Amino acid sequence: MLKIFLIILGTICISLGILGIFIPGLPTTPFLLLAASLYVRSSDKLYNKLINHKILGKYIYNYRKNKGITKKTKIYSIILMWVMISCSVIFFIKIFYVKIIVLTVGLIGTIIMGFVIKTVNLPDQNS
Repeated sequence: MLKIFLIILGTICISLGILGIFIPGLPTTPFLLLAASLYVRSSDKLYNKLINHKILGKYIYNYRKNKGITKKTKIYSIILMWVMISCSVIFFIKIFYVKIIVLTVGLIGTIIMGFVIKTVNLPDQNS
């Protein structure tokens, strides 16, 4: 029963991670890392399928290889995220409460990206 529960949670995390690729403010890598950790405890087949996926696997591989993301990547991601959030809130979202939700999710994504995900310095990186 626990294995099924972990598989369901892992699949939900993958869904949120995929949405995070397209929805500003919703982080991708943390959800995929969580899915991988849930799958490794419940299904070797699903874990291997996830980490070997040609698109989703690179998020996990890069994070695991470098044990975090670079400062340059963090800054780029946060700027891009807030440009998209700002455009969405200013031009496309008309309902005030939805604007608040998008801004809140963006703030959470910024906190996760800025303070939770480890920053690494790669040898070939100048910043």
